[in-house]
Amino acid sequence: MDSTPTSHDSESSTSSASERRVCHASGGGQRWIALGAALAGFAVILGAFAAHGLDTFFADKYIGETRTVTGIEVPAATKYLADFKTGATYQMFHSLGLIGLGLAMNRRPSRVLTVAAWMFVAGIFLFSGSLYVLTLTGTRWLGAIAPFGGTAMILGWFLWSYAAWTHPTRSTPQ
Repeated sequence: MDSTPTSHDSESSTSSASERRVCHASGGGQRWIALGAALAGFAVILGAFAAHGLDTFFADKYIGETRTVTGIEVPAATKYLADFKTGATYQMFHSLGLIGLGLAMNRRPSRVLTVAAWMFVAGIFLFSGSLYVLTLTGTRWLGAIAPFGGTAMILGWFLWSYAAWTHPTRSTPQ
């Protein structure tokens, strides 16, 4: 078997070294795993807060107010409680996604995966964060921020898909 490196091998090793530097510079997979785990823990706290106390807070804060949801008038407290829970749910999904991205980066560092991770973080803060603040304060213009967070989350998933499609993990060393 010939072990002479080819130009393709040197391009591949250069690219891999570059990808490792980028992943390391962004904190490596372990930091994304740690951040994902912390954000998941906060999602559980916020979900518990919504399940055990926010209903009374919202009922008192939004007494007599209504919002239109799918053409039906509902109490504002009911809508805002559902919105808060949606924020916690999406925060959990994307926190778990960060953990998955960190694991993927530990196997195969990638600039694309790093950008996907940042998209998840931005999405959590913009989407979930705007829902939390909107519901707790009643500042309705914050609802205009949520779509930017949702877009960041979507981009994160598509970037992860792209990275998996274009940079498959080798199962055996070459």
